[in-house]
Amino acid sequence: MTNIDKKALTRRSFMRTGALAGGAVAGSMLAAPAVLAQAPIVMKMQTSWPASDIWMDFAREYITRVEQMSGERIKIDLLPAGAVVAAFQVMDAVNDGVIDAAHTVPVYWYGKSKAASFFGTGPVYGGSATTMLAWFYQGGGADLYRELTQEILGMNVYGYLGFPMFAQPFGWFKNEVNTIADIKGLKYRTVGLAADLMQAMGMSVAQLPGGEIVPSMERGVIDAFEFNNPSSDMRFGAQDVAKNYYLSSYHQASESFEFLFNKDFMDDLDPDLQAILKYSVEAASTSNTALALKEYSADLVKLQVESGVKVHRTSKEILGAELEAWDTLIAELSKDPFMKRVMDSQKAWSEQVAYYELMNAPDYGLAYEHHFPGKLKL
Repeated sequence: MTNIDKKALTRRSFMRTGALAGGAVAGSMLAAPAVLAQAPIVMKMQTSWPASDIWMDFAREYITRVEQMSGERIKIDLLPAGAVVAAFQVMDAVNDGVIDAAHTVPVYWYGKSKAASFFGTGPVYGGSATTMLAWFYQGGGADLYRELTQEILGMNVYGYLGFPMFAQPFGWFKNEVNTIADIKGLKYRTVGLAADLMQAMGMSVAQLPGGEIVPSMERGVIDAFEFNNPSSDMRFGAQDVAKNYYLSSYHQASESFEFLFNKDFMDDLDPDLQAILKYSVEAASTSNTALALKEYSADLVKLQVESGVKVHRTSKEILGAELEAWDTLIAELSKDPFMKRVMDSQKAWSEQVAYYELMNAPDYGLAYEHHFPGKLKL
């Protein structure tokens, strides 16, 4: 007997049995309209993003795919951060059934367990976000995620990852920062294990949702920050409070979106609808990547041309210090048996898979320099 069969009364069974009963009572007078048995299931999904963020557009791409593939048997009510709960509270809201689903990132429930950070913002062993998304689906990551969320934390959720994000910029600074001495003492915004990392490098860290970053810069609560990408950063006004933008970093180089679903809500759906919700994550992952490449690259140019932002690559001194700081964190975090198992799994996967990726990849920078000489300024 399936989970669906076991439930005495569910949202979907109520809709069906209610429609049938109503039809039986009224049958002698008028046949019940067929539409009563076909009313769409409305799924309330909140994101962790402000309404204006490009990531809301990414969430809409997921919604389009779900609604069209389900023949609109599922309709999704998409809500921005704060509509029901705060950005960092969506995991609890999904667990409690306050919302049916969420579009977020695992690091936002880092307060429940530091292990959340490994599913997007953990140590970098040489692989990209694509490498680590592959680890989630083919290297045992999904099982470890399920163990953490359902068994260790007892959360009533299903979660899937999608859209391997490009390595996140080191961030926005009022002045140039090229050495470790330049960043020591700065009040810096980041989230998850990246907070531990930057503190180990001498910064004071505040963990804030995206919508609070610019106001905090304006009030002097923070001196510098990172969020994620040129489009999101530009939309919330990063260029108005800082002019030095540093790309490339090891602090969050392997993150993906997290699609959360209340377990009871999901189990209550027909198997084909469950599959549509799950596999639309993969479909949206491809479309999100294409949209991100288009918009992030265009907005990086806008930041330079229209707002006078100076774009830099993070220095090798700072990148090297990040790797050393990760070494210290890895040793400390390995004292926890579960976190050690996750890191060991990721490291073994990266040793195998990233070796192939790096050995096989041609020097794309060399080709770019050939066609656009002098533009990279490496």
